[in-house]
Amino acid sequence: MIQKTIQILNKRAKFEYEILTRYTAGIVLVGTEIKSIRMGKASIAESFCEFNEKGELFMINSTVELYDFGTYYNHRPKSERKLLLQKKELRKLNKEVKNTGLTIVPLRLFVNDKGLAKVDIALVRGKKLYDKRETIKDRDNKRNLDRLMKK
Repeated sequence: MIQKTIQILNKRAKFEYEILTRYTAGIVLVGTEIKSIRMGKASIAESFCEFNEKGELFMINSTVELYDFGTYYNHRPKSERKLLLQKKELRKLNKEVKNTGLTIVPLRLFVNDKGLAKVDIALVRGKKLYDKRETIKDRDNKRNLDRLMKK
């Protein structure tokens, strides 16, 4: 069953990392991968992005499950997927990653209006333990406020 709007989220990213800048990138997909993504059978929970020696950006550790009706044309579930950005953006990201030790993490995988798979990536800095505690405290406070407002 194909869903109307497909959004596969990386919920841990906002908890583990401090988001600095966001970008939307296209993905190079092979054969049956887009069909599995349109069915919502993908995961970017433990994935990250990395540059190769040519300066191309790849999404690593993302999982796109096998397409049910694919025969021997089916894809590999865990493979590196190339991300498409403009050269200027790629150079800027590569410089930031090399110089300041930041990380690139996918936040959301979605299918746009034209039916193309896109991924929102972010340049992030890892949070310290006390930052994570602060996030948990803020989330609990917000939940309590919502409960009080509801009453």
